[in-house]
Amino acid sequence: MAISSASSGLLCNFMAISMLLLVMISARRETGARPVRHEDGVESSLGSYRRYLLDNGLGLTPPMGWNSWNHFQCDINETLIKETADAMVSSGLAALGYEYINLDDCYGLNTTTTEGNMVPKASTFPSGMKELAGYVHERGLKLGIYSDAGIQTCSMRMPGSLGYEEQDAKTFASWGIDYLKYDNCENRGISPKERYPVMSKALQNSGRPIFFSLCEWGQEDPATWAPSIGNSWRTTGDIQDNWDSMTAIADQNDKWAEYAGPGGWNDPDMLEVGNGGMAKEEYRSHFSIWALVKAPLLIGCDIRSMDNATFEILSNQEVIAINQDGLGVQGKKIKKDGDLEVWAGLLTGYRVAVVLWNRGASPANITASWTDIGLNSAAIVDARDLWERITLASVRDHIAAWVDPHACKMFILTLQY
Repeated sequence: MAISSASSGLLCNFMAISMLLLVMISARRETGARPVRHEDGVESSLGSYRRYLLDNGLGLTPPMGWNSWNHFQCDINETLIKETADAMVSSGLAALGYEYINLDDCYGLNTTTTEGNMVPKASTFPSGMKELAGYVHERGLKLGIYSDAGIQTCSMRMPGSLGYEEQDAKTFASWGIDYLKYDNCENRGISPKERYPVMSKALQNSGRPIFFSLCEWGQEDPATWAPSIGNSWRTTGDIQDNWDSMTAIADQNDKWAEYAGPGGWNDPDMLEVGNGGMAKEEYRSHFSIWALVKAPLLIGCDIRSMDNATFEILSNQEVIAINQDGLGVQGKKIKKDGDLEVWAGLLTGYRVAVVLWNRGASPANITASWTDIGLNSAAIVDARDLWERITLASVRDHIAAWVDPHACKMFILTLQY
């Protein structure tokens, strides 16, 4: 049956919000009324938002690339990273915007030089990080690295950067690093609001633009304070390669949508697409929702040996385009009836992206009316189905689809007038 309206707590006037967001974006975040919580806990209007947005010129759209942790964890080496960079290019993924090749934990020794500098393992990275960065850069890609805002990293196999932020930031810059994932283990109980700004300042003083990804796990609501110091911030704990984990994380991330935008993004953790723990339709839902909510699209599988189904999902240019849309508005869950949901977000050109998502165990019809998503009830739209790659012309009143269990339908609605 058709989806009914959800509780008032889940409904909003989408057009009113959309118009407000348009005003916000057109003013380049210099006018409006979105609250931003600063480090001193004082809220201000959006009129002063730009002062408190990290201004390093990075992350104007969500980052795209690959990270080693989800598939390889600590089993990484120089050959893997180089082969991954090569595969990113040869597969065509690099041409679609996937540009970061990010090393996670375990690349270094659990000691430092006599000067206190971090040291890559000679057994696994014999050429060193500077040479590896050069290899990646020669292929038109960027290299990311990992550290921790504590005394050790989460694996307990490397020193953290707490107390050594300036030194480590300069080391990363000297290596040619372009992205830092900064974790939250072994933090001695010090608030992340005290620890993370120190590394942010150190990176800005390092002499090299480095994307700053806070991995604070959402413990102290970083969306409310991290835009002033980072380009992305984790809103959740670690994702696992299963349906329950992915859907729960999508819900946790949803509540922070208003805080994301060009230069700073909510991060519900990396993609699990292709790692084998979910079915194809579940991975397609995973990718669709991550794209809609402007999450970083960081591939977590072994792209050297990915199958055709995985490549088909990761390479859908129309879905990627929603994630990379210049307006930078995070899509939201706007309607819910049990396991049947409608998610939507505004795009450039007064278009709307819509996901009809069946989180239940049985096939169902899901309907989103124009009033549900903020369109005039008399509007006529062309509806582009991004997975079937067909366009439904002159659609009136609503968009509906029969959706299989754990699957979704994704559309872009373009007004005819």
